[in-house]
Amino acid sequence: MTPDLDLAIGGMIDAISETRAPIADAIIDALHAVPRHRFVPHVGVALTETGPRLIDRDSDPEAWWATVYGPSAIVTQLDMGATDIRAVEGHYTSSNSSPGTVVDLLTQLHPEPGHRVLEVGTGTGWTAALLAHLVGDASRVTSVEVDPAVAEQAAKNLAAAGVHPNLVVGDGADGRPEGAPYDRVHVTCAVHTVPYAWVEQCRPGAVIVTPYSPGFDADHSLRLVTTPDGSAIGRFPCDTRYMMMRSQNVTTPGDPDDGSGRRFTTDLDPRTITYAPAGADLVISALTGSCMRLDDDDRMFLLDPGDPGRWGVAIYEPDGESWVYELGDRHLWEEVTRAYFQWVSWGEPGLERFGMSVDREGQQLWLDAPQAPIGPRRKPA
Repeated sequence: MTPDLDLAIGGMIDAISETRAPIADAIIDALHAVPRHRFVPHVGVALTETGPRLIDRDSDPEAWWATVYGPSAIVTQLDMGATDIRAVEGHYTSSNSSPGTVVDLLTQLHPEPGHRVLEVGTGTGWTAALLAHLVGDASRVTSVEVDPAVAEQAAKNLAAAGVHPNLVVGDGADGRPEGAPYDRVHVTCAVHTVPYAWVEQCRPGAVIVTPYSPGFDADHSLRLVTTPDGSAIGRFPCDTRYMMMRSQNVTTPGDPDDGSGRRFTTDLDPRTITYAPAGADLVISALTGSCMRLDDDDRMFLLDPGDPGRWGVAIYEPDGESWVYELGDRHLWEEVTRAYFQWVSWGEPGLERFGMSVDREGQQLWLDAPQAPIGPRRKPA
C-alpha cells in the first residue's frame, strides 16, 4: 500500500533537519516534486546503522517504503552487476545516496534557476531529477554515468518520472565538453585526484562539489569555486561517504606476496592511524601519496596507488606486540607515521582549517591559506 507521500517526504525532511541547518525552500520543494521512491528498485540493500539489510517491495512493502523515506543509502548494484543484489554481501558499485547526504551536497552546490549543470555519476537518476527541478529546465542538466547498465536503468527511471536531462554514458572524469561552460558541477562519486576537466569546463565563479577521498578511511565533501585564471580553490565543508570513481579505485592489496617482504614490530598502535581524525587523513595523504584499506578482519593495508608491488599491512595485536609486514622498496609505515606526527606537531588541525587549489598542474592541499602548501602538488587526473 502506497503511503501518504507528502507525509512520508515531510517526515524524511524533518529527520534531516534535526541534525543540520535549515534546508533551503528550493531543496524542500525539489524533494517533494521528485519523490525518492521513483528512483529506488523493488529490491535493494539498505545501509542501516545496524548493517546492510535487504529490502523487497513485493515481500515486505511496509519495510520498503519506510526505508525509502528513511535516512539510509540504498545499494542498487553489487560488484558492477556480477553479484545478484539479493546476496547482500559484495562490493558496492552503485546506490541511491542517503537523503541527508544528497541535501548536504545540493546545499553546498546551491544550483539556481537557469544554471547549466554537469553531474558526474547518474546512479539511479534521483539527483539528476532534483537538479533539473532546481534549475528549472532539464535540458540544462548533463549527467554522465560510466556503467551502461546503471545508465540504462536511470534513463528508464527518469523517463517514468517525466524528467529528460541530457544523459551520457562515459567516464565522468572527462566531463562533457559539449555542454560547457557549466555553472555547477555535482559529483556523486569520491575522487582522490580532482580531474582538471571539471575546472576547465566551468565558467569563472562556478561551483564544483565533489566527495574527496584522501585514501584513509573517511571521505569529505570538497567545495571549489573556479576563478578567471582557469584554476579553482575551496575548502572541505563536512564529512561524507561515497563510492570511489571507478577510474580512481585502488584494490586491496597490490601484487601477491612473493615472500621477499620484511616483518617488524611497531610501538605505535596501528589503530592510531586507522581511526585518525580527518585532518590527519588529509596530511598523511598529501605527504605520502599512499592510501589505506581495511579488510574484514580490520587489518590495515597501506598501498602505493602508483605501484601495486609496494604495499604493507599493519596488524594490531591486543595480547602482544603489533607488527607490520611490507613488500617493495618503500617504507610505507615509516612514511605514514612520520606524516601523522607532523600533523600532531601542527596542533592537530581539524578539517575546517584545510583547503585545496586545483589548476592545470594538479592539486595542492594547504593549511589555513594557499600560501601554506602541504606536500608536493598531485598531478592532474
